Amino acid sequence: MAHISDLIATDIDSYLAAHEQKELLRFITCGSVDDGKSTLIGRMLFESHMLFDDQLAALEADSKKVGTQDGEIDFALLVDGLAAEREQGITIDVAYRFFSTDKRKYIVADTPGHEEYTRNMATGASTADVAIILVDASQGLLTQTRRHSFIVSMVGVKRVLLAVNKLDLVDYSQEIFDKIVADYQSFAEEALDLEEITAVPISALKGDNIVGPSENTPWYDDLSIMEYLEQVEVSASAQSRPFRMPVQWVNRPSSEFRGFCGLIGSGIISVGDKIRVAPSGKESTISRIVTYDGDLEFAGAGRSVTLTMADEIDISRGDVITKVDHPCLVADQFQAHILWMADEAMMTSRQYLFKSTSQSTALTLGVLKHRIDVNTLDKLPAKVLDMNEIGICNISLAKPVAFDAYGDDPTMGGFIIIDRMSNNTVGMGLIDFALRRADNIHWQAMDVSKESRSEQKSQAPKLIWFTGLSGSGKSSIANVLEKKLQAMGRHTISLDGDNVRHGLNRDLGFTSTDRVENIRRVGEVGKLMVDAGLVCIASFISPFAAERSMVRNLVEEDEFIEVFIDTPLEVCEQRDVKGLYAKARSGELTNFTGISSPFEAPESAEITIDTTEVSIEDAADMIIDYLAQSLA
Repeated sequence: MAHISDLIATDIDSYLAAHEQKELLRFITCGSVDDGKSTLIGRMLFESHMLFDDQLAALEADSKKVGTQDGEIDFALLVDGLAAEREQGITIDVAYRFFSTDKRKYIVADTPGHEEYTRNMATGASTADVAIILVDASQGLLTQTRRHSFIVSMVGVKRVLLAVNKLDLVDYSQEIFDKIVADYQSFAEEALDLEEITAVPISALKGDNIVGPSENTPWYDDLSIMEYLEQVEVSASAQSRPFRMPVQWVNRPSSEFRGFCGLIGSGIISVGDKIRVAPSGKESTISRIVTYDGDLEFAGAGRSVTLTMADEIDISRGDVITKVDHPCLVADQFQAHILWMADEAMMTSRQYLFKSTSQSTALTLGVLKHRIDVNTLDKLPAKVLDMNEIGICNISLAKPVAFDAYGDDPTMGGFIIIDRMSNNTVGMGLIDFALRRADNIHWQAMDVSKESRSEQKSQAPKLIWFTGLSGSGKSSIANVLEKKLQAMGRHTISLDGDNVRHGLNRDLGFTSTDRVENIRRVGEVGKLMVDAGLVCIASFISPFAAERSMVRNLVEEDEFIEVFIDTPLEVCEQRDVKGLYAKARSGELTNFTGISSPFEAPESAEITIDTTEVSIEDAADMIIDYLAQSLA
């Protein structure tokens, strides 16, 4: 086995290269807070002398300072270092550790048990062959135990090692061990898609059943933790799956060379293989496989390469290169499992960004079919997902993407969800399948275009979007503006927040989710009006910046004009002709913008108007002056 003293001066690349011939096993340790993950990893490394970690090399130096024999790492010092290191990193990512035995090399994802960092655990599980689920024998199965197990199963891990820890606290009771194992198996049979569950009674602190049998559990005569990891079957190699290479970069240093660079996600490619590009469907033949160290005849999963083609075909970043005989699928609408990771709840109809491999596009969350209660396994009706909740949801993308179902290829079937405003990752998803309607619905080509409609009306179409608090003066200014534009001979249409709720949006309330859907629908109608060549005037509170941004992106850059009616809240309350603010203050009216629901003011509106300083007539004239050139 590799001892730490042999590895201190070795970097990770050369260390892994020395063990290239060994089989690699990836596993994750997970479970609830204080179930003993750091202690278990520390004990495995300590007992087997399998350690490779620069920070722990420093711990060996510390051990020398405190007089440990031959500089061997003290177990308590090792565990403290592991725990401290992980605590410092849990808000950033997963702590990955690399070690080796005579038979195998290992990568372990050391993940936090805190509920707020479930996202980190999901990241670590997504590449694992085995999950070690720790359970505190004195506590039994907890909500986080079930949640982590469900996520492990959801991302495709098929083998679970159930480590019932801290048996020393319950006098190494076989009865308690058997009860926990029975509870977990019952839960797993109903909720999890696993091929194998192996239960081991351990005390990570004392070292029982970590690398060998323990005298404290004479009633257990099966494998220890390390014995199990040494013999467990590794999942099928990524090289055994069909070839997939997402294109990350197009390299064209000269007119004589054009290569497509990327990391091979799965499969093997050889010179002379016929390929197909998704989503375009164009085909060619591999002429060269180029690497920094020279050309190759073939290359497999995990290798970064540059591929050149025999034909001059159009391939761009975000495309996926496959083999002709095993192409991937292409669609823009899916059913997916969603794990929500943000503090702010997931809202259906809100537009986010979808990112999978090198592909990215706008994503709209459709109907949430249900969320899954990880304790009862019930499928519960829900309109939103809160942080760390899991649900089944339809999603719609702005353009078709190449994909495989997650169960067939985790690389091609997994994606992350990004907030368009903050650029933060707010969720992860696993594609179950494409929706049938994605293949049946196509754009119908029309001979009459937006340009010809605009030319007929002798005007440039616009979407003038009024936003501001209730009572700020949006509708009043919009009304005067339209009359002035009509008098100028312009072709207009008005969409008003109250008016559309009598018809188009009569089924919507005023929750945050319904407000998002309200603006999504109105935005699509506004786009249709712009396509008709009209000047569309829309007056809506539209409190969320994300939805206003979504509407802006529906039309051309110069077609959207945001008008922020920046009237102070106290002035809006004084006007209160509908009595809405009074009802909101008394609690009769819930989810009222400015009182019990937030208003996210625009940061860079094209026009900002304070109606305490500008009259309605002057405000309309300000907008007309702004429009003068583009409407001419």
